[in-house]
Amino acid sequence: MAMVLLITLGYNIAIRTAMIFDPLIAHVNKIVHLSKDEEEEFCSYFHLKTIDKKDFILQQGEICKFEGFVLEGCFRTFTLDKKGNENTLFFAAKDWWLMDIDSFMNNNPSELNIQALEDSQVLIINRKNKEQLYAAIPSAEKLFRIMFQKSVVAWQRRLVQNHSLTAKERYLLFTSTYPEIASKLTDRQTSSYLGITHEFLSKIKKQL
Repeated sequence: MAMVLLITLGYNIAIRTAMIFDPLIAHVNKIVHLSKDEEEEFCSYFHLKTIDKKDFILQQGEICKFEGFVLEGCFRTFTLDKKGNENTLFFAAKDWWLMDIDSFMNNNPSELNIQALEDSQVLIINRKNKEQLYAAIPSAEKLFRIMFQKSVVAWQRRLVQNHSLTAKERYLLFTSTYPEIASKLTDRQTSSYLGITHEFLSKIKKQL
């Protein structure tokens, strides 16, 4: 009986472990197609990391040694200026990726802070494993190239919006495009992302 229980327990753990990777595989297969064997090997290069609310997965001055796929939760990436003011650059919610690409690629101390806005889970891959993944599954390089291109497009769009839209228009666009993320933020975090003062954001919300 004890042996049966151990086998059953091991089977259930294996099933739960496999399910953890389901969102990652679903995301990947939207961009490139992997065979079942490739899916299993792809996942073997990642490991699960749990981050508590308000904890940091990366802090300024550290070397970013990971690229992460968010399974659950939400993260905020921000910098601190010399006066201690926070400048929020972007967010990463479920099914999004997060990293400091400069620090990760060039082994430079990061200028970014990446903080969990709520209890979160991330699938992590380090630089060595990523290189091994490229060698093992050639289509993986295409995957990350396409994702990088999409991130550049997103950055360009935001730069254009920052120069062409009013603060009110940027607020409405952000809250309508990413309502789940917006609902998790304090007004100070939102104003930091929009590049306006907390007081000006309050005026905009009163107008609405």
